[in-house]
Parts: sequence; structure tokens; C-alpha cells
Amino acid sequence: MKKSLKPNTIAMPTPVWCVGSYDKDDKPNVMTIAWGGICNSAPPMLTISLRKATYTYGSIMERGAYTVSIPSVEHAAEADYFGMASGKDADKFAVSGLNPVRSDVVDAPYVDEFPFVFECKVAQTIELGLHTQFVGEIVGIKADESILDEKGKPMINKVNPFIYDHSSLDYLALGDVLGRGFKIGKKFME
Repeated sequence: MKKSLKPNTIAMPTPVWCVGSYDKDDKPNVMTIAWGGICNSAPPMLTISLRKATYTYGSIMERGAYTVSIPSVEHAAEADYFGMASGKDADKFAVSGLNPVRSDVVDAPYVDEFPFVFECKVAQTIELGLHTQFVGEIVGIKADESILDEKGKPMINKVNPFIYDHSSLDYLALGDVLGRGFKIGKKFME
């Protein structure tokens, strides 16, 4: 039997993404988010949702661009820190020892040590309530060569990302492969 719960934000899982931006003084900043995802195929678009109170919100509004760097499990502590500190008060790159790289296609930095990066130009903003949704067109992708297969596609096991459980507040590594998409359900198509 199912129990009704009060409406809230405990979707499972959510990504751990680090959003890069430059502030008005051209200082690189990075912020960890969990509210985001792919939202369109053609053109390819990625959405993130931020509260107006965040330092990153103002930077993205001013510059019209952001990056999303996907950390590997080895950098879980740094990613957690990026979500706790404010770029208004701290140089998160200096404190963490990680390095910002200026994107060559958008006006935003990305995290050099993170293996997979999306570079986005803001296409639209949507006021949702407490959060503003930034819909960004993906105009570039950077991937460490070490995460690519022989066809040049990123391999999730090489990226080694992790997820966030908003219900328990835990970070979790990804698990075993369950089967191939568009194949394991074919038995129901017969």
C-alpha cells in the first residue's frame, strides 16, 4: 500500500553538476546544483534551476552563459564544498585547489579536473517561484580523452559521476549495469 506524502523536491536521483560562471569582475566561480537536466534534443539544450539569492544567478544573468562540469567520485568533497560556500565570500577554486579554465565558446569557466563539461549559452529564463530555470543551448562539450570509447563517445564508467539523494542528503556512486536501453523491455513488445 502506498502512503501519500506532502509535495516536495525528493525526486530520485538528482545529478551532481558544478555550474561555472564569471562574476562582474571576471572572477571565476563554481556552484554545485542538483536541479537540472537535458530538456531538448534539437537544438541540444540543458537546463539548470537556481535561486535568485545565489551569487551564480547574477553572474549568469549578466553574462548569458554557463558551463556544467560533471565531477567524478574522486572529487565528491570538492563538489560538496562548491555547493556550500558562496562565490561572493570565497574563491572556491583557490580553496579547493582545482583549476578554472576559460571556455573558448561561452563566457564562463569550467573545472579542469572534472572529465566532462557542457558549455551553454542562455536561450531562455523561466521564473518558477523560488527558482529561475535557465535553459541553455549546448554549444560545446569538452571531454577528457581518457573517458572516450573507440568511437569518441563518453563512457559513464570512465566519467564515474555520482548522484545526490535529496531525501537522505547523501551522495551515491552509480551501480551495476542492469541492461541496455531499448532492449531489456523488448519482451513486452512481442
